[in-house]
Amino acid sequence: MNWVWPLYEKYVYKRLKREGIVNPSESKLEKEFVMVLSGSTVTVLVQEPKGGSIRFKRLAVYDSTDMYGLLNDPVHFLVEHFGGGKFKLNFHHGWHFVATRNFKPEGDPLWMDLPEIDSRIAR
Repeated sequence: MNWVWPLYEKYVYKRLKREGIVNPSESKLEKEFVMVLSGSTVTVLVQEPKGGSIRFKRLAVYDSTDMYGLLNDPVHFLVEHFGGGKFKLNFHHGWHFVATRNFKPEGDPLWMDLPEIDSRIAR
């Protein structure tokens, strides 16, 4: 799960700075990171060829209670649930975009048979 902190680092520092905390302690950073992550969602998208172009198909949205497996071992999680492909993970804290991270695990593209989720899902 160490790969997640670099995605959230700038966001966490900006939040603390808005509270007047410019040089936070390690424990304050950790506390804020855990708080922010617990209020976050991650959207799993996959790159899909479409009519001579590409688009990103939305496969799933996980909240903090459902994303542990994905955060713990993203490649294994993606292969197990969606197969191989070019995936984009978009992290949001509430309505605020935090960061994106791409993965390209090998495997059969199981996601091709899955329906796209509604993009209007509330965060």
